[in-house]
Amino acid sequence: MGQNVAHKLIATHLVSGDMVAGAEIALRIDQTLTQDATGTLVMLELEALGLDRVRTEVSVQYVDHNLLQTDGKNAEDHDFLRSACQRFGLWYSKPGNGVSHPTHMQRFGRPGKTLVGSDSHTPAAGSLGMLAIGLGGIEVAMAMAGEPIYLRMPEIWGIRLTGELPPWVSAKDVILEMLRRHGVKGGVNRIIEYHGPGLAQLTAMDRHVIANMGAELGATSTVFPADQQVRAFLRAEQREEDFVELLADTDATYDVTDEIDLSTVEPLIALPSSPGNVVTVREVAGRPVAQVVVGSSANPGLRDFAMAAAIVAGRQTHPGVSFDVNPSSRQILQDLTKMGATLTLIAAGARLHQSGCMGCIGMGQAPANGRNSLRTVPRNFPGRSGTREDSVYLCSPETAAAAALTGQITDPRDLPELLGIEYPHIELPDESSVNTAMLEPPPPKQADRVELVRGPNISSLPDFPPLPDRMAAPVVLKVGDDVSTDEILPAGARVLPYRSNIPKLAEFAFTQLDESYPERALASRNDGGHIVVGGANYGQGSSREHAAIAPRYLGLRAVIAVSFARIHWQNLANFGVLALEFADPGDYHRVEQGDVLVLHGVRHAIGAGPDVTVHNTSRDEEYATRHRLSERQVAMLLAGGLIPWLREQAPAAT
Repeated sequence: MGQNVAHKLIATHLVSGDMVAGAEIALRIDQTLTQDATGTLVMLELEALGLDRVRTEVSVQYVDHNLLQTDGKNAEDHDFLRSACQRFGLWYSKPGNGVSHPTHMQRFGRPGKTLVGSDSHTPAAGSLGMLAIGLGGIEVAMAMAGEPIYLRMPEIWGIRLTGELPPWVSAKDVILEMLRRHGVKGGVNRIIEYHGPGLAQLTAMDRHVIANMGAELGATSTVFPADQQVRAFLRAEQREEDFVELLADTDATYDVTDEIDLSTVEPLIALPSSPGNVVTVREVAGRPVAQVVVGSSANPGLRDFAMAAAIVAGRQTHPGVSFDVNPSSRQILQDLTKMGATLTLIAAGARLHQSGCMGCIGMGQAPANGRNSLRTVPRNFPGRSGTREDSVYLCSPETAAAAALTGQITDPRDLPELLGIEYPHIELPDESSVNTAMLEPPPPKQADRVELVRGPNISSLPDFPPLPDRMAAPVVLKVGDDVSTDEILPAGARVLPYRSNIPKLAEFAFTQLDESYPERALASRNDGGHIVVGGANYGQGSSREHAAIAPRYLGLRAVIAVSFARIHWQNLANFGVLALEFADPGDYHRVEQGDVLVLHGVRHAIGAGPDVTVHNTSRDEEYATRHRLSERQVAMLLAGGLIPWLREQAPAAT
């Protein structure tokens, strides 16, 4: 039986375990990426691990999230990260050089390699025929130390593409079609692999758009073959020597299958406030728009910006619309400028911002309350934009540009009739403006004598005690389905500067849902801690491990949910929080906030098997729950988390 691309990538990096869906496997990692919103903790974790120098082929630290310097905090983090790169031997991408995912693809991505990143959109590199996975920072730190990463072997979901995209429809509409069909849970415990004749039309950057937002389906990763489109991309980046062909065998099979005829895809849009809330643009056409944002890791290619520029060329954007453009990399900004598209955008009224995530992570560009914002970003979770009661829609550059001109949601296919704009045919340069000036290479190994530069906002990692054998704790908070890590620990300009200061950061935990949570949770910390109860898909979205650490700092000992999103479930275990799932999902409705739950003999129970009984003393009821921890994770949890567990192993290793 032939192999698909995902199986080939896993097989060549398999350290232990069997490639059977659901079994724990360990994979060797070639490359890592970290970004500044999560990287500060990763560097503190490397220090805690006592690492002398990273042991991967390539590790890169990007500064692309915390770019607004309204006081000294973000600048202090940048200084700390640069010194950590010199200390541990990483590449350092300076502020303004670009968003991690497209920049890594341009400069470092290589077919056939593995990549892990402390950012949930790391799978975007699957566009080059890589196996790229988003993880919590501590696991990325372990990979940087030369250790394998562990995960449950996913199912491989083959999506066969046929046909060609029609005018006014692009790659963003393809991934929105996937979300329309399957929702935000459709890819859980799966790697999505695209194949079929329709691939020939999709460039490597088109594939990046699709692979990036596979994270919104809950997928472990997304992969594409390394074919002639990938060769063409690397040639344009003056890296054709890095190309290695990687194709599925002709008789390859998949665990799950689906098919999309690209010729039938139409302009789509995700309504507030979920990437899975997808409808056709025509269904909501006419709704007023106050802001349009183009740019992010979800639409980072030169083509995406050039298309928006071509649509607005020679016109003024609607007077009631703020048209914001965030170039995704310094290199792409140079190419846009050479093409004349930068001037076109500015002349049309665009507000040109620096190369970075910006509004996607709520770092500026927050919309007005009660006004609709159309964005080419990957997520529209409640409050992620920086405005608490936001109304953010996700769409393609074509749909975004149409709204910028008309001041309302507009199907771009209507532009010829409305404004006399025919579908633009864009000529992109054969060679990119390769720019490495803002990339600092790893220094020589004697850099292990470099002192880490710590500003007053850089705190140490907190120490967490082992898991107790008996828990008797109140349910301090009960939440519903699809709670995101943005709601557990918000992003935005108010919160992000404290990412390296856990005590301060904890003050914002769950405040999107309940402003009183931090105070009530902290009160429980010295009295056995507390429990959170959640619905299905608890912890979806960002890989930020802060969403586990901050509540843990406030005394969180267990989360009992209907089901968990993969990365957050791993992060909870990494920091000593017991994650349990209701055996009967109906029991979720029997527990109320304020109930006191008791777990007896926890340490023995989780080691003996998956079943754990929870007694609700407030209602005199018992609930059957289960964990999905491996033996390794059980030992880690008993020790209080991954770092305490590693410290326990150190004497045995010597």
